[in-house]
Amino acid sequence: MNRAFSRKKDKTWMHTPEALSKHYIPYNAKFLGSTEVEQPKGTEVVRDAVRKLKFARHIKKSEGQKTPKVELQISIYGVKILEPKTKEVQHNCQLHRISFCADDKTDKRIFTFICKDSESNKHLCYVFDSEKCAEEITLTIGQAFDLAYRKFLESGGKDVETRKQIAGLQKRIQELETENAELKNKVQDLENQLRITQVHPSPAGSVTPKSPSTDIFDMVPFSPISPQSSTSTRNGTQPPPVPSRSTEIKRDLFGAEPFDPFSCGAGDFPPDIQSKLDEMQEGFKMGLTLEGTVFCLDPLDSRC
Repeated sequence: MNRAFSRKKDKTWMHTPEALSKHYIPYNAKFLGSTEVEQPKGTEVVRDAVRKLKFARHIKKSEGQKTPKVELQISIYGVKILEPKTKEVQHNCQLHRISFCADDKTDKRIFTFICKDSESNKHLCYVFDSEKCAEEITLTIGQAFDLAYRKFLESGGKDVETRKQIAGLQKRIQELETENAELKNKVQDLENQLRITQVHPSPAGSVTPKSPSTDIFDMVPFSPISPQSSTSTRNGTQPPPVPSRSTEIKRDLFGAEPFDPFSCGAGDFPPDIQSKLDEMQEGFKMGLTLEGTVFCLDPLDSRC
């Protein structure tokens, strides 16, 4: 991590670890916007993004549009960009996806960071205008990344692995509950059908047994008293013999083996959880480049 924070390694962090681990640090700023960039880091990359967004902002300003204000919430989990009044989250940038963060030394109002989008996997550069806190926000993001990386190393990925196993078991339980509900419905339908097609008892003193009633498919209903009754159906065929139950493997009514939650292998885990773990490892290995550099082409209009 020394290479990632080489410029700031001799400077102490501004916040306590508990503030970033258990809570978040809020900042107010103006959001110039975000734009796609070709590289995950670099001064030239940031310079071009700032030029593009500042030009677009000047056009909007000429049309009477003001630069929107946002609230930044920085923690070890990421940087959230919220609407300050409604607290609606506009962007949620996970910390391990942020690869570059910089503030401008010639214009202390401007700071940026580059984050990899979770859906498109494109690198987006976010540009902000903060009147007094540009450098402090940059350092806070660096401190949050340092704490998150240390916590990841201390846990050895065990927290993520545990969540992966829990998610796999929860998914399996949900599938079994759905299957169980379907089986209950089938059993209920069979019971209702047996009630409807149940054989009525013969009148007292009658010698000839009454022909059993049949269902809608002209089939003789199941009789628990005489499972192998020789009574013919209406079409003259004999009912099929009742298969004997197997005592070797315990199975349910429909032949399915009972579920054993301790027999779930690693292959039952959802692939998206494993991809998230791999993504976090890749993101932390890439590190965060923290810079203070000159990338602003022209001073920002203070009237915005």
